[in-house]
Amino acid sequence: MHETSDRFVSVILKDVKHNCLKLPSLPEIAMRVRRTVEDEDSTAAQIAKLVGVDAALSARLLRVANSSMYRGDRPIENLQTAVARLGGKVIRSLVSSLVVQQLYQSPSSAVRQRMKELWSHSIEVAAMSHLLAARFTSLDPEQAMLAGLLHDIGGLPILSRAEDFPEILAEPRLLEEALDKLHVVIGKLILERWNFPADIVAAVAEHEDLSRYTAVVDYVDIVQVANLHSYIGKPHRLAHVNFGDVPAFAKLGLTPDQSMSAIEEAKAGIAEMRSLLAA
Repeated sequence: MHETSDRFVSVILKDVKHNCLKLPSLPEIAMRVRRTVEDEDSTAAQIAKLVGVDAALSARLLRVANSSMYRGDRPIENLQTAVARLGGKVIRSLVSSLVVQQLYQSPSSAVRQRMKELWSHSIEVAAMSHLLAARFTSLDPEQAMLAGLLHDIGGLPILSRAEDFPEILAEPRLLEEALDKLHVVIGKLILERWNFPADIVAAVAEHEDLSRYTAVVDYVDIVQVANLHSYIGKPHRLAHVNFGDVPAFAKLGLTPDQSMSAIEEAKAGIAEMRSLLAA
């Protein structure tokens, strides 16, 4: 690493050690929905009333519920029907996914642009993770989508801290070095603070450990495969990885060629999911 990026990384690690790195907070609406859904006595009406407080979120949730991915025989016209049809667990993941975009904000134009790129990458990985989980595993597609959406969230505090280091912002390559080195460590801290399930935390913390192998397929495998596909044809170090060397593909029962075909065949569905998350 370059001396400048080394110094920047050292500052962030010192911030982490002294518990003074500013980590993003999960928006209150997502926290309240999670608590309500986890209450076995909660009803669809109660969840709908809670979500209904946020008009923009309500509109987006109805749009998702009426998409071809979720819609039944009849259009859904109100939140209570959407909650009842989708179920509390799906609503919880969707609400978390839809509000996370609020975190990708910065007063710095340079940082704001990099956050925009990071968000675009995250929704691409989320959409592919949803597809892979639904088609090739028995894991929850919504949880896979959420894991994909959050896999690089550790980049947010690093980008925010970079606002205090003009020399880092002036050299995008140096900033990328710091992001590569630290984002999984910081991401794990964020999701632990948010009290997210261990399997989602693992997907964030371990998605770049490409030699990782466990006996049972999990969300880490899904996010790894989706993340590698997202970099195909792009100027990124992961674009040059040999898929055949990554155990996650075999765990999903896919050869590299089969995974390429599956992603190609599902282009329309992936594009729709990306559109729903990006709106």
